[in-house]
Amino acid sequence: MPSVLLRIPLATFILFIILRRSVGQLPEQWCIADEQTTDEVLQSALDWACGKGGADCSKIQVHQRCYFPNTVRDHASYAFNSYWQRLKHKGGSCYFNGAAFVTEVDPSHNSCKFEYLP
Repeated sequence: MPSVLLRIPLATFILFIILRRSVGQLPEQWCIADEQTTDEVLQSALDWACGKGGADCSKIQVHQRCYFPNTVRDHASYAFNSYWQRLKHKGGSCYFNGAAFVTEVDPSHNSCKFEYLP
């Protein structure tokens, strides 16, 4: 009997998650750099995102809250996400020539908060 009582809360929780998503509540998502992509490809995509793409790259500049870790991959993730959050509802994608993907794991760290727009 006790094991049945333990299953009821778990089943209720799972049902809640399913219903929440089925009524239009999508999970929070971010666009980040693919770890398997070379720095050269990431740098090219980062340059585009911060230039013609219109991403807000001010927070990955020296002395700003998302400058560290100072890697191409971390900076690209921030820029890709900035671009995608602003344009995902207008046809913008999280592709960047295969250098990025969508995740439901918040990539924010320390004082660097990655933007999320529903």
